[in-house]
Amino acid sequence: MVILGVDLGKARTGVAVCDKSELLASPVEVVNEHNRERLLERVAQLAKDHRAEQIVVGLPRNMDGSEGESAQNARAFGAELAEKTGLPVDFSDERGTTITAHGFLNETNTRGKRRKATVDAVAATIILQDYLDYRRNRKG
Repeated sequence: MVILGVDLGKARTGVAVCDKSELLASPVEVVNEHNRERLLERVAQLAKDHRAEQIVVGLPRNMDGSEGESAQNARAFGAELAEKTGLPVDFSDERGTTITAHGFLNETNTRGKRRKATVDAVAATIILQDYLDYRRNRKG
């Protein structure tokens, strides 16, 4: 099944997608949008363009596992996205994904504006890949 991964941010939102076999997540784009309605429209359009059958939104939990304002915002966004697209929306713990994304970008020596433009898409890819791995392990 094709799944769209979303790393919701205040200024930029990363989007990733996986192949139909659910093996590999790949970055799609970073949406630079502050307006929530336009952001919802763009992510819904990307889901449609990629023929996504499900959406996974990163859930920014606190390090102790509790959920704060950012997690509540992600859950609300996910609910709005489910309503707009008619697709099931799940959530995946995103603790540490941005740090991991920066690590990957350090390894590839991605710097400056290019780094800023890609880090959120890389984080969305990590969120989605973690979710795919979780699903695979749950089935196995």
